[in-house]
Amino acid sequence: MSTLAGKVALVTGASSGIGQATALALSEAGAKVVAGARRTDRLEALAKDAPGEILPLALDVTDQRSVQDAVAATVGHFGALDIVVNNAGVMLSGMILGADTREWTRMVETNLLGSMYVVHAALPHLLRSKGAVVQISSTSGRTASPASGAYAATKFGINAFSEALRQEVTTQGVRVVVVEPGFVSTELTSHITDEAMQAAAKNMAGSMRTLQSEDIAAAVLYAVTQPEHVAVNEILVRPTDQTQ
Repeated sequence: MSTLAGKVALVTGASSGIGQATALALSEAGAKVVAGARRTDRLEALAKDAPGEILPLALDVTDQRSVQDAVAATVGHFGALDIVVNNAGVMLSGMILGADTREWTRMVETNLLGSMYVVHAALPHLLRSKGAVVQISSTSGRTASPASGAYAATKFGINAFSEALRQEVTTQGVRVVVVEPGFVSTELTSHITDEAMQAAAKNMAGSMRTLQSEDIAAAVLYAVTQPEHVAVNEILVRPTDQTQ
């Protein structure tokens, strides 16, 4: 495929799961890809496996300077920035009573503020290229549930920020896409520190045919390969077996 030939994409959280699959899908479609994450060893392996050029880059989205440097490195290396996929995130499920609030801070800094920092740094370049911002949110950005309060708050925040962003930049040619996956088989649930919550996540995964990272990458690719006059602003993707 050469659908995205000549386009430059930056993908955050690209060392595993949805980010990794999306970087590969964009590369296969002809884009030049910058894969950003903290685990650079995994990024090196990703770059070797890619069908096209992938530049691995150390990136911590919670650090504004790291984000600014990553955007500058992307434009410096490839000369432009057309697509940003904000995927970096962490899910630390747990009840509100007795919660370790440091985990709340980590989720807010990574999921919400991190994506906001990336948009802030990338937006001048995306305005020049009339590019696209893809925000990986969640079904938890639509409906909160017990043990997901803080995580859902970050995803609701992403949705709200993205809609404000859309209204600010859509008439300038920048498209904003929110992708809301349901249960995806990734390492995300392994981050959960609460043993009961981690067991519940495993039971939930075992009860259904979960989505795969490649399913979400395909949704991202669909959105960013539409004609310029078509803005796919929201994609909700659940496993067929998932009821909520």
